[in-house]
Amino acid sequence: MMTKEYADKFDKLVKQIIREAEEDGEPVTREEAEEMAKMELGAKEIQNYTQATVKKERKKTERKVDKDKVDLLDLIHTALKDNAEIGEIKPETEINFNYGENAYTVKLIKHRPPKK
Repeated sequence: MMTKEYADKFDKLVKQIIREAEEDGEPVTREEAEEMAKMELGAKEIQNYTQATVKKERKKTERKVDKDKVDLLDLIHTALKDNAEIGEIKPETEINFNYGENAYTVKLIKHRPPKK
């Protein structure tokens, strides 16, 4: 069943298709124009799911402190503090120090276990 509004829109579209086809020099029958109008109106009803342009805000993940690395750097710091001038200490990663007249850095890297 067609509603009055749909029927009016359909008739208007059919007439437009016939007029445009005649202007292009390729006249169409009323049946062909009705078929084209059905396809065009049907295509307008299909939902268009496109990617949204709005970017989602990412949550900042909380980094967990590696207790083993903290303990190891504390051991190294304790061993060095009597014999060297300790400089910058970056948490869980490295210690910068001076020993004699030279500057040194001890960097602690934890390796992942090998894949099986």
